[in-house]
Amino acid sequence: MKIWGRINSSNVRKVLWCAEELGLAYEHINAGGAFGLVNEPEYRAMNPNGLIPCLQDGDLIVWESNAIVRYLARQYGQEPFTPVSPADWAQADQWMDWASLSFAGPLRDLVWNMLRCPPEQRSDAEIQRGEKECARLMQLANTALQHQAFLSGKHLGVGDIPLGCIAYAWFSLPVERPALEHLSRWYASLCERPAYQKAVMTAMT
Repeated sequence: MKIWGRINSSNVRKVLWCAEELGLAYEHINAGGAFGLVNEPEYRAMNPNGLIPCLQDGDLIVWESNAIVRYLARQYGQEPFTPVSPADWAQADQWMDWASLSFAGPLRDLVWNMLRCPPEQRSDAEIQRGEKECARLMQLANTALQHQAFLSGKHLGVGDIPLGCIAYAWFSLPVERPALEHLSRWYASLCERPAYQKAVMTAMT
């Protein structure tokens, strides 16, 4: 098994974290950003989008981070991490897609302006917009976590993976964060997991 993608990408972290939680053996190949590779013909033959992450498992190639996480969970996981019933999968899917789609813009505004742009190119308006929208979205997750330990229910599951990677970035950035008791408790529990520490809690730049 091979996983391509730079370690400071939230989308790549999803896949690496899932693989670690499942105890899978894999080779991680840095790609994208300063590492290049994504425009090479060999990579484009696997992923025509030229994006990261990309997974090779035997003869199978999968791209798109949530699709890779779902594949790994279905192929190698079991309950409670991997849902069994269609209803449980729907619950996991909604949180996976909500996190990935809702945070794409506001989190990018924060990360690019605070970490990856030179000071003279930063946009205060984008930072303020991203800070406000991320806080609003995290409040929704905080409410959901009021009566359950994880987004997936009583136990960590695939539904927690995307937001868990986004939360690491959000809690690492020097932004104003509202006091969200249940989200903070959930995040603290993730930080105690060896798989999360190895795959997610890495340098942001």
